[in-house]
Amino acid sequence: MDKELLNAIEKSIEYMKNHLEEEITSEELAATFGYSTSHFLRAFKEATGVTPRHFLSALRIEASKEILSRPSNTILKSLLNVGYKSIGSFSSRFKQFVGQSPQQFKTKSDFLYQYFNLFKDKNSFTTPLTSPSSITCHIQAPSTFKGLVFVGLFPRPIPDQRPIMGAVLYNEGTYTFSQVPEGIFYILAAAIKWSKNPKDYFILDQSLRGKVDDPIKVRKDTITEVTIELREPMPFDPPILINLPMLLFETEKNKQSRRN
Repeated sequence: MDKELLNAIEKSIEYMKNHLEEEITSEELAATFGYSTSHFLRAFKEATGVTPRHFLSALRIEASKEILSRPSNTILKSLLNVGYKSIGSFSSRFKQFVGQSPQQFKTKSDFLYQYFNLFKDKNSFTTPLTSPSSITCHIQAPSTFKGLVFVGLFPRPIPDQRPIMGAVLYNEGTYTFSQVPEGIFYILAAAIKWSKNPKDYFILDQSLRGKVDDPIKVRKDTITEVTIELREPMPFDPPILINLPMLLFETEKNKQSRRN
């Protein structure tokens, strides 16, 4: 893709961020930056993995997470500031992408922040033994990074829903997903560094991230390995919407239930 087109896509994303409350169509974006709709759509999806409409929806939910994280703000204010017309449609989309209702996100964030910090003193997470249909992920992070790394198998190239399978690592390392179901999966990773600011655990626009460029097709006898190098976020990266501290809590709770 040529540099001029990439620049147009980057500017279109910035435009969407600055006009979340407006109705923005792909046709309008393409015309604004001087491209045909079909050409612009193909290029946008190639650069980001999703359509402009999907990207805009993700940006709106990301913005609403940031608004809800402020103690004094209400769900209604979040709703109005990001372009939704009804609480019902906003709540439904928010829960689909984040994994919690807006009210749950707002009221449980402090508990999840405290829970997340408990893992500073843990030494490791268990890795299952390799079995048929396995994907081994080698995660590489900058030497300065200290925190937890989340890696998951997603049905789409954007982390806007629960992964089919997920894992947590300290700083970096290797994890093997065993007994992976048949299908086509995108492998995405995100890192949350230790912080004294709870917001840094839920608003992940500055978090390190990485991915496997091409989707992995899994059959019943697939055994493969991939390497993901974590990097700084780029303008074309879709927002990370799923509530990662909540997934950590649920994963550890399920492990404890199985032990008992």
